[in-house]
Amino acid sequence: MVSGKLSGVSNPLVLMDAASLYFRAFYALPESMTAPDGTPVNAVRGFVDTIAKVITDRKAGRLVACLDADWRPAFRVAALPSYKAHRVAEGAVEGEEEVPDTLTPQIPIILDVLDAVGIATAEADGYEADDVIGTLAARETTDPVEVITGDRDLFQVVREEPTPVRVLYLGRGWAKAELLGPQELAAKYALPVHDAGRAYAGMAVLRGDPSDGLPGVTGIGEKTAAKLISEFGSLQAVLDAVHDGRDRKLTTRARTALLNAQDYLAVAPTVVNVATDAKIVMDRPDTVPTAPADPDRVAELTRRWGLGSSLPRLLSAMERR
Repeated sequence: MVSGKLSGVSNPLVLMDAASLYFRAFYALPESMTAPDGTPVNAVRGFVDTIAKVITDRKAGRLVACLDADWRPAFRVAALPSYKAHRVAEGAVEGEEEVPDTLTPQIPIILDVLDAVGIATAEADGYEADDVIGTLAARETTDPVEVITGDRDLFQVVREEPTPVRVLYLGRGWAKAELLGPQELAAKYALPVHDAGRAYAGMAVLRGDPSDGLPGVTGIGEKTAAKLISEFGSLQAVLDAVHDGRDRKLTTRARTALLNAQDYLAVAPTVVNVATDAKIVMDRPDTVPTAPADPDRVAELTRRWGLGSSLPRLLSAMERR
């Protein structure tokens, strides 16, 4: 695990988990940050400042803001109806996500800024941003990849070949960011280094995640889940051992817990594993521009929304890259 001053590579493809980052900015900065008309812009300013940091500190040569076309995809809900069910807004149409009232109007502003500046966005119909990131990372064969997120679910995308993929995890903020590859992920969770990303996903299935409506296997916490994955090598090997009475590595207690959770375990991988074959729609090439796509619109957005410190900082980072 690397924290504090983070080492990196020059000109990586950086994939930003946009919703994760603007939610994080919204809660990290005060709503007293407002536009001239009184509209809160704390999430906008925090998100724009994050892009500037990414370009400067991570030396991004290519950058994509990955979006949720569907924050709660039908295929995941069909597999596990509890998936993110507690986040559905009361009385919402077609399962609309519950978003703070003062964040909702900031999201279109963020998208306007990205468009005017010329930062690429990407989404895939029927998929989450995680799946967009998983697909873009999986198909990259030229440059190293860095994923910027506050969501542990994306730890599963780390790899070494054909190009290295790392996750810059901002769960505790930029100052305490962690840069995780297979070695760091394996050390952090006591997982096998070989195929550490897949091992993490297997552990996540067993452990569960209440924040996503994943119950996990009753009686199997994170440490036990990691131990099982390490001992057997994969989630599938653990599940195969459940029905092999000759395998003494699996305790009676663990075997019973896994047997009791068979219905959940049959569908959970569909929910946990990010897609790697989503049909991506990208609005422009992913090269980081050195000048804004629409300078006049940038100036208008800066004036209208009171972004006089954040947008100039982003433009400066783009010019210097």
